[in-house]
Amino acid sequence: MALNYIFVAFFVIAFLVATLKFVLTGDVTTFKAIVEGMLDMSETAVMDIALPLTGVMTFFLGILNIGEKAGFINVLARLIGPFFNKLFPEVPKDHPANGQMIMNFSANMLGLDNAATPFGLKAMQSLQDLNPSKDTASNAQIMFLVLHTSGLQIIPLTIIAQRAILGATSPSDVFIPCVVGTYITTVVALIITAFWQRINLWNRTVLVGLGSVTGLMALALWYLAGLPKEQIETISILTGNSILLLVVSGFLLGGLYKKVNVFEAFIEGAKGGFATTVTVIPYLVGLLVAISAFRNCGAMDYLIDGLKFLFSFTGLNTDFTDALPVALMKPLSGSGARALMIDAMKEFGPDSFVGRLVCIFQGSADTTLYIVALYFGSVGIKNTRYAIVAGLIADMVGVIAGIWLGYLFFH
Repeated sequence: MALNYIFVAFFVIAFLVATLKFVLTGDVTTFKAIVEGMLDMSETAVMDIALPLTGVMTFFLGILNIGEKAGFINVLARLIGPFFNKLFPEVPKDHPANGQMIMNFSANMLGLDNAATPFGLKAMQSLQDLNPSKDTASNAQIMFLVLHTSGLQIIPLTIIAQRAILGATSPSDVFIPCVVGTYITTVVALIITAFWQRINLWNRTVLVGLGSVTGLMALALWYLAGLPKEQIETISILTGNSILLLVVSGFLLGGLYKKVNVFEAFIEGAKGGFATTVTVIPYLVGLLVAISAFRNCGAMDYLIDGLKFLFSFTGLNTDFTDALPVALMKPLSGSGARALMIDAMKEFGPDSFVGRLVCIFQGSADTTLYIVALYFGSVGIKNTRYAIVAGLIADMVGVIAGIWLGYLFFH
C-alpha cells in the first residue's frame, strides 16, 4: 500500500507545483520539463536499467542453478542456518534461500552490484515460494529487503574513484566514515525490523554473529585505513573480482564433480533471466517516472530550501544543509544521488566539508524505493506492509549518523 500512495503523491505534487508556478508567474516550462522527464525516464528505465540487467541476470541465474544442483547453496545454507534462523524464523535452516541471501549480502559488501542483484532476486523468489500470501510481503522478505536497502559495503570504491577524478587531495579520506555510516544503517535496519517482527536479538547466536562481523570489519578497517588510495583500490578490485570468479569456477567444477550436466543446468537457470526482467519492467517504469516528475517540478528543491529554513532556527551549525539533496535523493534514485554528489563536489570542492559529507551520504545507504520496486516487483508483491517505512527510517538514521561522522572527521 505504501508504494500505491507514494506513486500517486509524486504525480499529484508535480501537477500542483507546475500549476501553482503557472498561476503565480505564468511559467509554462515546468509542465514541459515534467512531461519530457517522464518520457526520458520511461526510456531510461527500460533501455539503460532493465535491458542491461537482462544479460547479468541470465548469466548469474544460470550459474546459481549449477550451484544448487551441485549442492553448494545447500551447504552454505546449513553453515549460516543457525544465525539466519534467528533473523528469518519462517525459513527452514537448510533452505536454499539462506545461501542465496548470504551470497547477495557478500556481493554487496564487496561492491559487486551487478552480481548482487541476480543473487538477491533469486533469494526473493525462494522466499516467495515459502510465502503463504503471494501478493503480500512475508516477514522474511521484508527482513531481507530492509537489510539489503541498508547498503552495507566494505569498500566504497566508486566514491573514492570519483573523488580522485575531481582532484581530491586524499580521495580515500571518506573511506572510514562511509563504512561506519553504512554499518550503522544496517544495524539500525536490523533492530527496527526485528522489533516490528518481535524477533529477540538478545541471544547468543545473534550476538556472536554480529560481534564476529563487527570484529572482522574493524580489523579490515584498521588495516586498510593505513594504506594509500592506490593500494586500497587494488585490494578492492582483486578481492571482489577474484571471489566472484572463484564462485563461478567453483560452481562449474563442483557441478562436473557431482556429475551434473553443467551446460544444460546453466541454460535451465538462465532462462529465468529474461522472464524476471520482463516482470520487473512495469514496476521500474512506474516508480522511476514518478520520481522524475517529483524532481523536475522543483519539489525536491523546495523541500531542501524548507529544511534549510527550519534548521536556521535551531541555533545549530547548518553547514550540512548544502549536502542534504544527496541524502534525500538517495532513497529515490541512485543515479540522481550520484549526480548530485558530483555537482556538490564540483561546486564546493571535493576537499570541502560539504564535498566530503555528500560522499558519506552516498555511501551510507542504498536506493530504498528502487530496490522495493525491483525486488518485490520481480515476485508480484503488491502489499509491501511496513517494508518501505522500516527502510526509510533506517535511511534517516543513516543520514543523522552521516552528519555526525562528517562533523567528527572533517569539521
